[in-house]
Amino acid sequence: MTRARNWAGNVVFSAREVHHPRSVAELQELVAGSDRVRALGTGHSFSPIADTPGDLVVLDALPAGTVVDGDLVTVPGGMPYAELARRLHAAGRALPNLGSLPHISVAGACATGTHGSGDGNGVLATAVVSADLVRADGSLDTVSGPSSVVALGALGIVTSLTLRTVPAFDVAQWVVVDVPFHGFDHVGELLADAYSVSAFTYWERPVFDQVWVKRRAGQGPPEDHWMGGRPADGARHMTRGEPTGNCTDQGGRPGPWHERLPHFRAGFRPSSGEELQSEYLLPRASAPAALRALEAVAGAIAPALLVSEVRSVAADDLWLSAAQGRDSVAVHFTWVPDAAPVAPAVAAVEAALDPFDARPHWGKVFTTPPERVRELWKHLPEFADLARAADPTGKLRNAMLDRYLPG
Repeated sequence: MTRARNWAGNVVFSAREVHHPRSVAELQELVAGSDRVRALGTGHSFSPIADTPGDLVVLDALPAGTVVDGDLVTVPGGMPYAELARRLHAAGRALPNLGSLPHISVAGACATGTHGSGDGNGVLATAVVSADLVRADGSLDTVSGPSSVVALGALGIVTSLTLRTVPAFDVAQWVVVDVPFHGFDHVGELLADAYSVSAFTYWERPVFDQVWVKRRAGQGPPEDHWMGGRPADGARHMTRGEPTGNCTDQGGRPGPWHERLPHFRAGFRPSSGEELQSEYLLPRASAPAALRALEAVAGAIAPALLVSEVRSVAADDLWLSAAQGRDSVAVHFTWVPDAAPVAPAVAAVEAALDPFDARPHWGKVFTTPPERVRELWKHLPEFADLARAADPTGKLRNAMLDRYLPG
């Protein structure tokens, strides 16, 4: 039997069968009759968060209707953000922010705490008002609140979500190159200078090789010598050797929010395709010192690195969000698709960032010990109790949840 794999190919799912239910009723029957079951979104996680030895469920065949009601939209959980954004924009609405990739599913991104960028922008799950899900016994339920959105699939299989929207808006994007680190003392100012900012480095020189500046229409371009850098002389891809046409417009031309906030265009290959990823969120106030610590181990990072990205994320109250309770800076690493050189690089990153209480992204490659993970998320014990009450036989659990959830 050919096993299903994630997008990057580094996770081979152990599921005995992959199902594509065509209705919620069919999904309920499947869940009720299974001994072990998990949902798989679009496969963009690099950790085994979606794995199961039982039945793997993909929701791409469920009815794909959306309902816009005032400032709320109800969307199927398996729908990609690109499709949701297209429908929302046609209705004159928008989400406050999007991730780098519009290809990811709404339910999967929210369940793992995925985010975009911006001092005032929370993780994508902060837009969620409520979620409809199939419980472990096959019953339908609606959940809301800080314990139930970033839930790692442990409470049920999400069939739809209701999100809060804002009026549609336009964004213009520019790229500035060779922005000096200057000891990272200005990194807070840099990340706060636009609606969304992404700073990329290869950790080879003391510069952000590219900074993608996304401003709402009317705010104007970055000034000359912005942060000590210079305007790019053409379109850029943050990963060397990749086609710039896969990326969203960088020429300063205003365009719809969903065509500028992601880094990659819908319908085109995102990132480099063949890669591994890690990411860690730490308190925003600690960012200068944390980045200096990474610069000190750059020699261990660079050989396995395709590109590193630094972004800002607003605090939230979601129990398992990596930005829970603190305004954060996220440091992302896109690695070569080879675990051998990546392992020591990840070890160097985690050792450098641990003094700053860096929380790993649930859907990416990390080796932070379980006992340390439990220290980093104060609500983990409460969530573990909630998950056990919702799923007393462990039908929805997997090896990763068993490893990191206490009890």
